[in-house]
Amino acid sequence: MPISSLSQLPNMTSMHLQIEHHTEYHYETAVRYSIQELRLKPPNSPGQSIKNWKIFTPIKAKMNHDAFGNEYQTFVQDAPYKSMSISAKGEVISTGGYEYTDLESSVSPYYLLQQTKLTLPSQEMLTYFEKALPKKANLDSVLELANAICNTITYQSGITNFATTAMQSFAMKTGVCQDHSHIMLSLCRAANIPARYVSGYFFAENSPNLASHAWVDVCLDAEQGRWVSIDVTHACLTDQRHIRLAVGRDYYSAAPIKGIRSGGGQEELSARISIHQIKVL
Repeated sequence: MPISSLSQLPNMTSMHLQIEHHTEYHYETAVRYSIQELRLKPPNSPGQSIKNWKIFTPIKAKMNHDAFGNEYQTFVQDAPYKSMSISAKGEVISTGGYEYTDLESSVSPYYLLQQTKLTLPSQEMLTYFEKALPKKANLDSVLELANAICNTITYQSGITNFATTAMQSFAMKTGVCQDHSHIMLSLCRAANIPARYVSGYFFAENSPNLASHAWVDVCLDAEQGRWVSIDVTHACLTDQRHIRLAVGRDYYSAAPIKGIRSGGGQEELSARISIHQIKVL
């Protein structure tokens, strides 16, 4: 995620956060073979500084970088198993930020005009949001779109899942941050504005269920690689509460954990994320 600079909201106070992310898998029968891909390490970048970050996997993982510049780890298990745990923990000093400028080595914003299976809009979506669709890429117009989505798609967990498309979420008028983000991506791209999915963490002291979060970067200037980061679920610019993990075209290319397996039958997954503020700097 190559970023060279950012803008911040005025009077923003830094946060020193401790994050723990633990995921467990249990299977009905033995898994014969599996490949896991993890994007669980926040990047050191303008707006956030990472300290003592560790990732724990059943076997040693190999580190690499994808086309978007995200660091990711992979590991392969070819011995049978019926349970698996993956953990990440560390500290982040977050100064926040909402406007980013990419390095020249970053993926071209024009690539992020392409819709994906998860973001493809329906004609009903385009008609419904016609008045809110940005006529040009500026901060006010994209915030207006985010607000329209937030007011239309009621936040409700347990209804959608990682495979729910923007069209399906819109039809149900319900979803979570992932669905808000996919609809935002869908409509920005339909308006010929590049946009990318951001996976990350969100510090909400009174709403720990929001700790795993997603939002959207919208490109305001494709030639200069200038992006503004918008939390569609809260219809606001990102700030020091938002910790970036990875970016991509949609959830699939920025997911914190994904994998494939052979065998195992029914899967039972549990995830626990805790974020605590150590001190205000």
